[in-house]
Amino acid sequence: MKFMITWDIPAANWLPVMKMFSSMSPADRANYGDGVKALGRWHDVVGRRGVVVVESNDIAAVQRYMGKWNPHMALEITPVVDDEEAAAVGRKIVADNNA
Repeated sequence: MKFMITWDIPAANWLPVMKMFSSMSPADRANYGDGVKALGRWHDVVGRRGVVVVESNDIAAVQRYMGKWNPHMALEITPVVDDEEAAAVGRKIVADNNA
């Protein structure tokens, strides 16, 4: 499954989070833990928010990784599908509703 994770960093936590994140090596930043693969991550640095899309069959592994950031920011984890998966779901919804 794919999960979209959004974050919002409170102003009081922004500089400590930036210090922590910017001091991580590229390997550390890419390590989401066992069973979690990042598909892409984007930052709105000045807005103190961002989004990452990960893939995992283990939501507990996703939550475990996000737990290291949770004390510093608000996080939301949402299951998502790609275009092909959305089109397949859409066809089933249309058929279920005789539309």
